[in-house]
Amino acid sequence: MTVTPTLTKQYIEQRGEGYWIVQTRISLDSVVYAFLNGESPESIAHDFPLLSLEKVYGAIAFYLANRELVDAYLKEGEAEFEKLQQSCRDKNPLLYQKLKAAQTQKQNKV
Repeated sequence: MTVTPTLTKQYIEQRGEGYWIVQTRISLDSVVYAFLNGESPESIAHDFPLLSLEKVYGAIAFYLANRELVDAYLKEGEAEFEKLQQSCRDKNPLLYQKLKAAQTQKQNKV
């Protein structure tokens, strides 16, 4: 019996402007942020039951091989989120104040 190795396998696909784990709705961002926060691949696989350990390692390998590209992509996403957050603050400052007060109150209880 002869077994033929898989020489290349895709773990990440680009859909529109984003990057996703192949055949899932899990973004590359989710895995990369967990990895950058110090979570182990095993822990990430546990947190995302749809991902095999192989897919987690594949996503991390993609990130490490394309670090400059992915870091720029993540920064763009963070900037877009900040713009959206500021827009929400500007549109409804009273709601933002209430949310901030609730967050402060919650932090003081911990």
